[in-house]
Amino acid sequence: MVLVPGVELERRRLSLQSGLRELGLDAVLMLQPVDLYYFTGTLQQAHLLMPAEGDPVLLVRRDLSRALEESSLPRIEPLDSLRALPDAVARLGVAPGATIGLELDVLPVLHFRRYEALFPKATLVDCSSVVREVRSVKSAFEMALLAEAAAQVDGVMREAAAFIREGMTEIEISAHLEATLRRLGHQGIVRFRAFGQEMVLAHVFAGPDAAVASYMDAPLGGRGMTPAVAQGAGRRPVRRNEPIVVDVAGAADGYVVDQTRTLCLGALPAEFREAYDACMSIQDLVRRRAVPGASCGEVYQAALAEATAFGYGEAFMGAAPNQVSFIGHGVGLEIDEMPFLARGADRPLALDNVVAVEPKLVFPGRGAVGVENTCRVTAGGLEPITTVPDHLWEL
Repeated sequence: MVLVPGVELERRRLSLQSGLRELGLDAVLMLQPVDLYYFTGTLQQAHLLMPAEGDPVLLVRRDLSRALEESSLPRIEPLDSLRALPDAVARLGVAPGATIGLELDVLPVLHFRRYEALFPKATLVDCSSVVREVRSVKSAFEMALLAEAAAQVDGVMREAAAFIREGMTEIEISAHLEATLRRLGHQGIVRFRAFGQEMVLAHVFAGPDAAVASYMDAPLGGRGMTPAVAQGAGRRPVRRNEPIVVDVAGAADGYVVDQTRTLCLGALPAEFREAYDACMSIQDLVRRRAVPGASCGEVYQAALAEATAFGYGEAFMGAAPNQVSFIGHGVGLEIDEMPFLARGADRPLALDNVVAVEPKLVFPGRGAVGVENTCRVTAGGLEPITTVPDHLWEL
């Protein structure tokens, strides 16, 4: 069991408190499970009260004993009921009329109304942006866990190359790769922050089914097994000389990497080979442009311009009109962390951001190709964390 070191939690506390002071917040009342884990080292039913100055307190509904075992925070206390929360906040020195941050990007309105009633004199504001900014810069501790997750997807890709045979169904391949992920230590779930988003562990798409549009905020969705899920592998058998896209998310001790490779049983037709070469060129461009200080939106625009110059503007990141407006997304404890290399994103990249760059081209009725690597932002550009060869895998 990997426990988050105390020095790591202290670094995160100081970084968040600096952001709170810049925003003029007196405290944060944190509830979202992944944020709680990031700042406490335990994922329990609890509230984290983080003042702009001084030590935080973790108020635990369930399970207190496990929180004490897993977290090194100096103050971990029971919270018998939500009605006791105002007194606990007052004991920490937060005034009744304080400005308190809540994660309003994920907090349901019904719950927010409860906190309004509990703190009638306080000003409740959104603190999600500062929380997510702190999480977007990865430490050496986090980079080591991301490397473990990368080792999982490396092993899965090599297993895919050895396992896939003509006539196997997409779901047969996906199930085998998901089992391989679990044997390699995958935690079993991949977390999203965005409302209504979810993903299976291993997307496998072959031929025309790879180009089937989905509700997912992703360039590829797949037909899936049922309209009740509407994503992922289906029952179609894979055939020779068609692109097979394998998109997997490794996850080690909470930390996620995202990787996509394109395979083919036999020789890939020229139109898809040329498209894959274009994806590789776009990836190289993004790697060079994505340096600290670079605008996320400008990096996306450069990738779009490159795809358009190759003649793939209508196929870039989905088939029109179902295209997504990003070329990369942050990863960490969630698969949709900041930063986003997306249209209109004026946020600058920072050293040690981690992004999954995924140029993909989609051709309705025919298929799709693409590549994706999780990378670290360095002074010289993006440095891959996922390192399995990303050439076209012709088997």
